[in-house]
Amino acid sequence: MRQKITPNLWFDTQAEEAANFYISVFDNSRIVNVTRYTEAGPRPAGMVMTVEFELAGQRFVGINGGPEFTFTEAVSFQINCETQDEIDYYWERLSEGGQEGPCGWLKDRYGLSWQVVPTGMEEMLNDPDPERARRAMQAMLGMGKIDIAALRSAADGVPAT
Repeated sequence: MRQKITPNLWFDTQAEEAANFYISVFDNSRIVNVTRYTEAGPRPAGMVMTVEFELAGQRFVGINGGPEFTFTEAVSFQINCETQDEIDYYWERLSEGGQEGPCGWLKDRYGLSWQVVPTGMEEMLNDPDPERARRAMQAMLGMGKIDIAALRSAADGVPAT
């Protein structure tokens, strides 16, 4: 089944560079198609207009639309990680040249926001035991990169080692 919704990411001039960076970070990723501006404009003929790419099987389009629009935290992409090694990998790769934020959030070098989170975190934050959920939330709010062991220890009320 063809993907019905494809996120489009607006860049000034870095769409192809960003797509190549992202496909280097995620397995099962590739450039699908590159379209260039023609003499019809509005940008110089031959300049990359759009780059269609896949990250872990999810299609995206990057467009070199100009400097009018930039990314904000109002939109982010969440990466669900099974292990601390996965969290560490994505956190390190995507924050390089970017900006680390709180609670598993970061901005990459292009200003795009990502949430690097462990699977199961939502269950801890929504635990039926309100005290366990409170402890997990309090611990998460104090973290930049999420530490799974520390989050679980906090939820369980056990001091982190």
